[in-house]
Formats: sequence, structure tokens, C-alpha cells
Amino acid sequence: MTTTTLTLARLRDLHLSGMATALTQQTEQPATYDALPFLDRLALLVESECLQREQRKQDRLRRQARFKLRATLQAIDYEHPRNLQQAQVATLAQGEWLQRAHNLLITGPCGSGKTFIACALGHQACLQGHTTRYVRLARLFLTLTQAKADGSYHKLLNQLANTRLLILDDWGMETLTSAQRHDLMHIMDDRYQAASTMMVSQLPVDQWYAVIGDNTLADAILDRLIHNAHRLTLKGESMRKKQGAIDSS
Repeated sequence: MTTTTLTLARLRDLHLSGMATALTQQTEQPATYDALPFLDRLALLVESECLQREQRKQDRLRRQARFKLRATLQAIDYEHPRNLQQAQVATLAQGEWLQRAHNLLITGPCGSGKTFIACALGHQACLQGHTTRYVRLARLFLTLTQAKADGSYHKLLNQLANTRLLILDDWGMETLTSAQRHDLMHIMDDRYQAASTMMVSQLPVDQWYAVIGDNTLADAILDRLIHNAHRLTLKGESMRKKQGAIDSS
């Protein structure tokens, strides 16, 4: 067994596959790498390992987020008139709002692309190394109810609290029950000024108060949600209707 073969085996045993891949490349292209000083070649191996680990982390975060759509910022349509400003999305893409634990409220009519934008910004958060979770609010409430029954409720609340970006879609579809109001209050209280929440809704923000259905809890929940929140307010006709008209023409 040659020294190179043994070294590659050791690297893989140590789970340094990025370095192993880079070393293989160096040995297969001696004309490119033999003239480089030892430390320069070593630096290339280390950089390859770092890049591969970062890629694996991003892939893991995307899988854990469970996005409804495979959306990216590059795929967002700015041609369709819906009050979406590219400069505002670019600012959000930088991620400072996540670092400062600010929230984001995305509102607009059905078919305006709210979920796509939410998933695209969530994908960007994963690329920046933030734990992210996408869930429809009705599904979240169902999961919380089941967690109460099997004794994992507090564990689930802790998981939600420790998620850097929580995306709640379909907010405001129906008035909350008493249990749902208290669940949402727990979530918002845990996350206030500690992590970012993205709310996606067809309803304008000024109608959210009525959806909660209890004046005291509505004040508490919305104060934590709207304080320091950024807003994307979409308008215009459904993009799905537009696409349907194009497909049928």
C-alpha cells in the first residue's frame, strides 16, 4: 500500500472526505500542484474540507426546514406587478434581520406568490447557516395537540424556541380556539427578541387582531409579533391565473 493510498484511507476513517477528495485531485494532476509549497497544498486540502462541511450543513438545514416549495431568491419573478420591490428583498437576503431577531410579515391575496417568497427567504437563511422550519399553522397546531397527548409538548416548544427562523404559513384562515391562542402565545413569548418568525397570510395585518379572538391575548401576541417586524405587502391579481391564461393561449 502506497503512502498516498494509506493517507487517503486515514482521512476517510477520520471523516475528512473533503481533504481526501482534494488530495486525490492533487495526486492526479501533479503538473498543477507539485510546484506548490507544502503549506500551500495543505491549505488547499483544509479549504476543501471546510467547503464540503459547509455544503453538508446547508443541505441538512434545507432538509430539516421541510419547505413546501423548492424556491430560491434567484427564481423570484419581479415582472409580475404585485408591489414587490427587488431592493427590499435584496436587503432581507443579507440576513441582518435574522441576526437582530426581527420578524417578517408577508401578506397578499391568494396566488400572489407569498409562499414562494417565504420559502426562498428561508432557503437563503439555510445558506447562511440558520436553523429554519416551515410549517402551515393548522399543521403546527395539530402537532402541538398531539404533543400534549403523548407528553412531548414542552420538548416541541423548546425545539421551536431554538429554531432561528420559524415560517408560519396560512395564518388567519380561521379564528383561533382557546388552546391555539395559548399555544401561539407560548411560541411568540419564547421567540420574542431571541429568534425570527415569518408570518404568511392572505389577511392584512390590521385584521389579525380579530383572528386571535381574545383581546388580552391578541394584544400580547401581536405586540411580540409586530414589534420590529419587516413587511412585504403583495398586491395585484393571482399569478396562477396569469400563468393559466398563458398556458391556455
